[in-house]
Amino acid sequence: MTESQQVTVPPRPDVPPQPVPVEVRKDRRVLRAVLRWTAAAVVLATAGTATAYGISGMERTDVPGLATRSDGRWDFPRLTKPPLPSGSPGPFAAGNAAEAHYADLRALLLPAPEGAKEDKALLGSDGWLATKDFLAEYELKEEREELGQKLVDTGLRHIAARGWTTPDGTRTRIYLLQFGTANVVESKLQSDVQAYTSPTYRVRGAAEAVYDEAFPEPAAVAGISRTAFTEPKPYGAEQVRQGYLSAGDVFAVILQSRKGAANPVPFQQTVTLQSQLLG
Repeated sequence: MTESQQVTVPPRPDVPPQPVPVEVRKDRRVLRAVLRWTAAAVVLATAGTATAYGISGMERTDVPGLATRSDGRWDFPRLTKPPLPSGSPGPFAAGNAAEAHYADLRALLLPAPEGAKEDKALLGSDGWLATKDFLAEYELKEEREELGQKLVDTGLRHIAARGWTTPDGTRTRIYLLQFGTANVVESKLQSDVQAYTSPTYRVRGAAEAVYDEAFPEPAAVAGISRTAFTEPKPYGAEQVRQGYLSAGDVFAVILQSRKGAANPVPFQQTVTLQSQLLG
């Protein structure tokens, strides 16, 4: 089955896609927060012999019960997945046992929202970021060394990154780390870098991080394993939110911070849209 066969196009544009039910862990409290950001729909489009996918935001009025734009959500440009090389399957297509992303990883990065100033330091060389620059996000020298060796041992291929700062001072950094197979990500990286209750390695500025129970479960994207953490009160100089995604052969780290407190809505929006681009 090709990836284009896996995408279901809604028969009517005014009918919002239904959320995919997810299994809730037995020891987790029932999440009471409602989905407060604009969901994105995947629309099939073709260009030449390659296949691309457009992701467009639904109008808030299309989904009863959602908050208005005063919730702080960002305006992103229309998102389009890069075309796959001719004959290459999607990451979760039948026959792609490695769950490899054959599209250019740099083109799978979420673009900055409207009005944001992009962080040019994360562009790296030809769009590839040096491992040491990614490791600089972590506070302790011994943890940077340990994680760096783990990335070498697990066969890290390259890192694509993007960051931006919005007018309200919220800083966002997204890192996409690509490995040889999904098995490496799931068995040798995912469980080591982020535990269920807190991240394994301390991010700069986050003295403590706890599981983010307010992250809406209906925002889950099929095929993507997501874990989110937040810094509890009392914050230091800023509050830091952390998201970790396992998407086939790609492991994504998403960090968002802001002086005082970081609005959860843009964080949820950023993590989910990046998940959709990788899915």
